[in-house]
Amino acid sequence: MNATEMRAALFDRYGPPEVLYVGTAPRPVPGPREMLVRVHAISVNGGELHGRAGKVRLVTGLTRRGFPKRMGLDFTGEVVALGPDPAEPGPRVGDRVWGVLGRTFGSAAEYLAVRPGQLSLVPEGLDLVEAAALPVGTTAITALRDKAELRPGERLLVRGGSGGVGVVAVQLGRALGAHVTALAGARNLDLVRDLGAHEAYDYATTRPADLPRFDVVLDTFGTEHPAYRRLLTPSGRMVAIAFDVNRAASALSYLAASTVYGRRRVRFFSGRPTHRLFADLARYVESGAIRPVVDTVFPLEEIAKAHRALEAGGVRGKIIVRLV
Repeated sequence: MNATEMRAALFDRYGPPEVLYVGTAPRPVPGPREMLVRVHAISVNGGELHGRAGKVRLVTGLTRRGFPKRMGLDFTGEVVALGPDPAEPGPRVGDRVWGVLGRTFGSAAEYLAVRPGQLSLVPEGLDLVEAAALPVGTTAITALRDKAELRPGERLLVRGGSGGVGVVAVQLGRALGAHVTALAGARNLDLVRDLGAHEAYDYATTRPADLPRFDVVLDTFGTEHPAYRRLLTPSGRMVAIAFDVNRAASALSYLAASTVYGRRRVRFFSGRPTHRLFADLARYVESGAIRPVVDTVFPLEEIAKAHRALEAGGVRGKIIVRLV
């Protein structure tokens, strides 16, 4: 490998985790108002599993054109170079940063060329590998604070409370003054209680009909939206950050209809975090309201194992892939 190349996680066809391998890709050169980041770690996200498996080909591509494809949505790392006309103000060489690429994959690589608006400074004292569990926290902030406008004293249900977004949502809900109920796997109930949930239930044995009413429901699973929507109070709000990819047409139709007809609407969004959101996340971390929860750390060479671990379920926080 020469100086113009780098290691990156790639796949040449859609399929199971085993299609992933570590190959070489061109090392990016930062353009105007961009910076070059040496990536220290990334997390594995559910959307990547669907993308790798070919379940969202309208987004990732319907044909074999464009292969090999890349993996990775978020990242932590260190700024190592600035492109022409650097943004003022903005991170400088040597700064520790975290960020999200947006709606494209590619952060599972040794280097990234990114714009300042896609990242922010990592709080001092936070390890960059552990910090990789937190960029997804911007989704929780958008969902609860901005979309649902969660208020003190309201009742919040977090479905998927021990997952990557869920563990941040439980902590954030508590910090915003809500009464937090979490659904999680049986072995993770103590974890979500420790993170701030007032009540925690095993999702495998608890049906929606077993639960009380809630002012806000955050759904990270993407299934059974009508059943959980019925748990809302008359002024309740439901925010969904996932949909059932195996029934994509009907799931998206329901979400679209719910935003138009009737009360207790379901708000669905795909996060595109900004610099401001990352700065907000940093303040929550610095205040102690939010802390990272890491399940397992894999080296880049074992990214297929990392995908397999997330697919197996029962994860406590985030699966991390370390590059440095």
